[in-house]
Amino acid sequence: MVMIIGVIVLIIANVLILSAVSQRFPSSGPGGFTLSLLAPFQEAVSRSSRFVRDIWRHYFALVSTSQENRRLQGALAEAERLRSDRIELAQANQRLRELLAFKAGMAPEAVAAEVVGRDPSAWYKTVVINKGTADGLRKGLPVMVPLGVAGQVVEVSEHYAQVLLIVDPGSAVDGLVQRSRARGIIRGEFADRCRFEYVLQKEDVDVGDVVITSGLDGVYPKGIPIGEVTEAARMSSETFQVIAVRPYVDFERIEEVLVVLAPEASPVQEEQ
Repeated sequence: MVMIIGVIVLIIANVLILSAVSQRFPSSGPGGFTLSLLAPFQEAVSRSSRFVRDIWRHYFALVSTSQENRRLQGALAEAERLRSDRIELAQANQRLRELLAFKAGMAPEAVAAEVVGRDPSAWYKTVVINKGTADGLRKGLPVMVPLGVAGQVVEVSEHYAQVLLIVDPGSAVDGLVQRSRARGIIRGEFADRCRFEYVLQKEDVDVGDVVITSGLDGVYPKGIPIGEVTEAARMSSETFQVIAVRPYVDFERIEEVLVVLAPEASPVQEEQ
């Protein structure tokens, strides 16, 4: 601003001097006295004027560029938000399609629910779903996902229910080795894996075997996948084998589940 005022003062002074000198020393006089006297001064004024003009143009150009950058950044942020929303919607649609396909393949009636909460403590493995007695839920109902068994309803209110996951130490599922038909009890551990207990030493169980629900506990329908055997050891001094099972379900990523309202009746144990 000070520079602009200075240039304006120079221009006014230039005009006044030109007027005064022109009257006293005509430009047509000998030696071009007027031109010699005023030319350097006019040149300085012209350069100053151009300098201020260029700064002023650059200032407006920078302001315009800054405004355009802000507009583009806003548009980019909005585009990124829309892209994220589309990805999330596509993933949710995929999960729901898998859940509906899984539901269609089950004879009992089932209700789809969304996971809306998790137990914050490290001692319990439970989740809260957004369906309750108003939707036909009650204690003891099995909870599934397309990959396999998730858990069992242990508490229920009108619009919400708490599900005990099979990786909780308090959980118990009657299991069956799909290949050899060896039976035992699946119990949870804190490391998001399970133990396959009470399997006799004589039973044929190998690493890689698939464990499914036996249907004999009266809770879970028969034949639902539980997990894969990752360790199987026979101790000479023990009655039962030491077997570890890795569940198929990733319990840290459960978002939707299927609650079976009418589980199948416990079948008669198959002949070994």
